[in-house]
Amino acid sequence: MIVDDSALMRTLIADQLADAVGIEVCGVAKDGYQALEMMKQLQPDIITLDVQMPGMDGLETLDRLLALKPIPVIMVSAMTQLGGDITLDALERGAFDYIAKPTGLAQAESVMRDDLVRKIRTVAGTDFAKVLEIRRTRAETRRQRRSAASVPAKSASSPARNKPVAPIECSYRGIAIGISTGGPPALTSLFESLPAGLPPIVIVQHMPEQFTKAFAKRLNSISQVEVKEAATGDTLTPGCAYIAPGGKHLEIRRQTRDQMRLEVFDGDPVSGHRPSVDVMMRSAAKAFGDACLGLVMTGMGRDGSDGCKAIRAAGGYVLGQNEASSDIYGMNRVAFQEGNVDKQFDLQDAAQTIVRETKRVRRAPVATR
Repeated sequence: MIVDDSALMRTLIADQLADAVGIEVCGVAKDGYQALEMMKQLQPDIITLDVQMPGMDGLETLDRLLALKPIPVIMVSAMTQLGGDITLDALERGAFDYIAKPTGLAQAESVMRDDLVRKIRTVAGTDFAKVLEIRRTRAETRRQRRSAASVPAKSASSPARNKPVAPIECSYRGIAIGISTGGPPALTSLFESLPAGLPPIVIVQHMPEQFTKAFAKRLNSISQVEVKEAATGDTLTPGCAYIAPGGKHLEIRRQTRDQMRLEVFDGDPVSGHRPSVDVMMRSAAKAFGDACLGLVMTGMGRDGSDGCKAIRAAGGYVLGQNEASSDIYGMNRVAFQEGNVDKQFDLQDAAQTIVRETKRVRRAPVATR
């Protein structure tokens, strides 16, 4: 079922899904009120839901739809800062995934026919009730953790300095994280628990342009780690995390013996994505060598498996999120089955596991003449 206040967008989505084998549009709704009534009558398997609608907005509609039934909802979001913020809220509340609204008819075919169809097919084979339960449990855990904390988290622009610092020697070490579908809620849970003082963290989260800046700001507001959207020329600094911008590749490049910088650039998709986890992780393996800790987490597809292989070949160590705590056991499953993961972890224990395993990776002594 398609829910959108724009008649053009309803037609656009319906037309692109019409030719997809095994997918049938059972109804279209122009607002949240109509969507609730039609859901009761039509009992659709999946819903696409406009983020910004007059009257009952996308978030309220989502809450009321999920209260009726644990149904997979794919948010359709405008490519704006506001659209990105609302979409992240929707994922926290239980939306399965999202797509960005095409900016023109030329882009509509690739976004709707390719991205949307792929995500619909993915959710068709997913136990969404389990996914929703995982997210609600995480959200409740975070609420309890925040209420029990004696000091508030930092604001988006002002870091808090009151959590214990991880006792890790950061010289030469680096952490590379690859993640996709289910990533925003998972990374939110992880970054709320990470201590200050970790080696620099570089992240590829499959996201469209505009969304990554909003997501980096959100993570920064709840974490002891300083989080920003990566930019060319950024110098990797301990205690900081850098998220690849949507639509761009990201590499780590060594400048001097003690200094590494980031390079953001255009290029063809690699492993089906731009940014690509494989691109970033291969550069991390080259830059950090045996002092690199890699993490491959929830997401569909296989992006990241080759990058994990490169990290292990360079002497680094790779962690893979386990099936039980993953929204989508896809990227991490492929990496594990192909022998490119040293150990699996549960998201609930991720922060402690990262601190422990980061201490294990260390650059081999440099031979002196």
